[in-house]
Amino acid sequence: MFGNGKDLAKDEEFQAKLRDPEQRAYIYEEQAQNNAEVKLPPSAYKATFIFLLGIVVIALFGSFPKELLPLVPNAKGAWVPLSMTPTIQLCMLVIAALILLICKVKVSDVTNGSVFKSGMVAIVSVYGVAWMAETYFGAYLPEFKETLGQIVLEYPWTYAIVLFLISKLVNSQAAALAIVVPMALSVGVDPLIIISFISACYGYFFLPTYPSDLACIGFDRSGTTRIGRFVINHSFIIPGFIGITVGCCVGYVITHLLY
Repeated sequence: MFGNGKDLAKDEEFQAKLRDPEQRAYIYEEQAQNNAEVKLPPSAYKATFIFLLGIVVIALFGSFPKELLPLVPNAKGAWVPLSMTPTIQLCMLVIAALILLICKVKVSDVTNGSVFKSGMVAIVSVYGVAWMAETYFGAYLPEFKETLGQIVLEYPWTYAIVLFLISKLVNSQAAALAIVVPMALSVGVDPLIIISFISACYGYFFLPTYPSDLACIGFDRSGTTRIGRFVINHSFIIPGFIGITVGCCVGYVITHLLY
């Protein structure tokens, strides 16, 4: 990726933006004072400490779920520790509330910030895709399993492609593994192949619909991180394929050398 794209100093489109005073001020977020002279208020340090403390608390919950997480009834009526997904959500909401109360943050300042705006764009953008995946693909998962299972049985190497496609359809690495791995084992795919190609579960970069991708595009003031004219020619497509290809190849070699 070092040779991909142009340096900003040689990028004609970016340099054209810099010639516009308003665009230059937006890109570099220029202020009246010199950046070296800007001093953060004490509340900023308090907010950072509270946020880091919250991350530590979440890590403790994840490390000791049986000891720390509250018990909730599952679908079968048995009491089990609360899932980490709602735990993280609850912790982050508490952290945000503490920062607002202790640091006396103005809510209007939050909503006017560029990070908040980019995050909200990502949330709104991903909702439609998440609902579509849950509604449409969730209803046809049995058919997907049956059809793709036959392909994997005849051509075991296509396990990586199936895992890649399913991860994109459900927008989740964990969900893709939970769906594809049992299916592959049930039709007789070699466990070494399953372990070798586990990197293929990261397929939701293929379409730029994931919140982190959309947030990166929103955060990049230079405009060089973007979605292409044909949608799939976006800034994440090449590094994503490089990561998955290298991961699968290295995984295959290591797995077959060790076993």
